[in-house]
Amino acid sequence: MLIIPVKEGENIERAIKKYKKKYEKTKVMRELRDRREFTKPSVTNRQANIKAAYKQRMQSAEM
Repeated sequence: MLIIPVKEGENIERAIKKYKKKYEKTKVMRELRDRREFTKPSVTNRQANIKAAYKQRMQSAEM
C-alpha cells in the first residue's frame, strides 16, 4: 500500500502527482502487462540481446 504524506494546506493535485510518480516507480502496471501472456525465456533473452546490441551501436555512434 502506498502512503503519501500530505502537508497542511498542500494542494490536492500535487498529492495526486506524488501518488502517480510513486505508483509508477513500483512498476505494478508493467508487471501486470507482462503477466497477461507467457513469454518463453528464449524470447526474453533474444529481446535483451537485441536491446543490448542497439545500445552498444548508439554508444559507439556518439564517439
